[in-house]
Amino acid sequence: MFAGMNTGVAPSLAPHHMALIPPERLAEIQKEYFAEFAHLATNPESIEVKDRRFSGKAWHSSWSKMIAATYLLNSKHLLALAKAVDADEKTKVKILFTTEQMIDALSPSNFIATNPEVLENIISSQGQSIQNGIVNLLGDLKKGKVSLTDESAFEVGKNIATTEGQVVFRNDLFELIQYTPLTDTVYERPYLMVPPCINKYYILDLQPDNSVVRYMVEQGHTVFLVSWKNPDASMSKVTWDDYVGEGVIKAIEVTREIGATDQINVLGFCVGGTLTSTALAVLAARKKDYVASLTLLTTLLDFTDTGILDVFIDEGMVKLRESTIGGEGGHFGMMSGLDLGNTFSFLRPNDLVWNYVVENYLKGNSPPPFDLLYWNGDSTNLPGPMYCWYLRHTYLQNELIKPGKLTVCGDKVDLGKITVPAYIYASHDDHIVPWKSAYESTHILKGKNRFVLGASGHIAGVINPPAKNKRHYFENNKLAKTADEWLAAAKDIKGSWWPNYAQWLEQFGGKKIKASKTFGNAQYKKLEVAPGKYVKEKVSTAAQ
Repeated sequence: MFAGMNTGVAPSLAPHHMALIPPERLAEIQKEYFAEFAHLATNPESIEVKDRRFSGKAWHSSWSKMIAATYLLNSKHLLALAKAVDADEKTKVKILFTTEQMIDALSPSNFIATNPEVLENIISSQGQSIQNGIVNLLGDLKKGKVSLTDESAFEVGKNIATTEGQVVFRNDLFELIQYTPLTDTVYERPYLMVPPCINKYYILDLQPDNSVVRYMVEQGHTVFLVSWKNPDASMSKVTWDDYVGEGVIKAIEVTREIGATDQINVLGFCVGGTLTSTALAVLAARKKDYVASLTLLTTLLDFTDTGILDVFIDEGMVKLRESTIGGEGGHFGMMSGLDLGNTFSFLRPNDLVWNYVVENYLKGNSPPPFDLLYWNGDSTNLPGPMYCWYLRHTYLQNELIKPGKLTVCGDKVDLGKITVPAYIYASHDDHIVPWKSAYESTHILKGKNRFVLGASGHIAGVINPPAKNKRHYFENNKLAKTADEWLAAAKDIKGSWWPNYAQWLEQFGGKKIKASKTFGNAQYKKLEVAPGKYVKEKVSTAAQ
């Protein structure tokens, strides 16, 4: 299919896909290709390669530039063929995604024979680079993943996840951490953070200078945080209802009781936001007014457009998971954290896969330490029933936004019953939670909502501390009917969105009181120092 990627032969799709391309469009693409290839072949001196994979000096020779330019030309027209396929939207997205994956995999930079930088390294190191690369490859084969960072440089509780606090509650699903105040006075209402149960909580507490947790403590909030357990075989029957009831709702209740307040403020991040919103809908059905404000970071409630993740999810895939790990026919199991992590990496293959294949294996280099990538590789399993419920009722059938359609923890779910003020944040370049889909939450939730759009992607957009003065965000306090209309009238503001959020949250904190030096209360006593034990459990020790 891609035999011509490095040779200049005209690109092609599989025959059955070619048959789906309108003949006139196919002829147009082929004509454009041969014209551009002829120009390339007859004017090699005019070649200008603008791609960071081929930016090194070794790629500047005529032969190497021709290889790179031919590959890029073939890639361009393969994508044109994929986009021209006449099919339903989901099929077109799948064809395009598969084509992009194969194009990226077959880059000449990924092969020894066609990467001049690799060849130079082999010669200059007298073969040591290849030997090092083999050692790196064998190590990664044992781990089941490509190493993105020097994992030996980090230890949870030592140089990441170091904000001081105490575990004040633990059940089979989560530990609740209460953080040490850093101000003399605090807001009377506690602040609860619910991170995603995919990966570990400490994306919110990496280093002191980029910790969301520490920043919120510094703003005068008594911060509590859910640290999810890394599921093992004993949790193979745990459900979505369990994560909502014994997870989020229990965390809200314990936080209220320790804080001795009627209401608290709650934040949910990614799937943690979906769980939190579901929990608030259950509490609304029970007439429990426990929450003063809701914050959602890069969260989907309306799953109409789930971006590139839609490629992986269809009825056949969900049925397969349900019958193997989801409980159908008595078959329970785990969704492997390693498999989940590898899948997410291939959503950005050049950045999170092939770049490291070239550096680690072909060049024999060791990746440098990077806290965010260490977190990215610290995977967690998911219980099969919980995972399958999530896939079917949100991604596949989008039932969470249908009032009364779903029953969770014994109550009908209606997100429209959530009337507390909500701060809804999305990231402009998010490939996991498309920002326009996140914007739809402003129509679903019925309180006084504020929407803020940050720059960058799913994680980098969120973890943007003010001190670094990086990136920018868009603010428009007047909501519009569509996301595009909102953005058209929004103000572009340089720097971090965190101060904007902190200012918004102030109004829901209640009065200021003297900061307490004690943790928990008579019922919930401190169990051990933060970050606790659940966050230290590795996926390799859990059942796969």
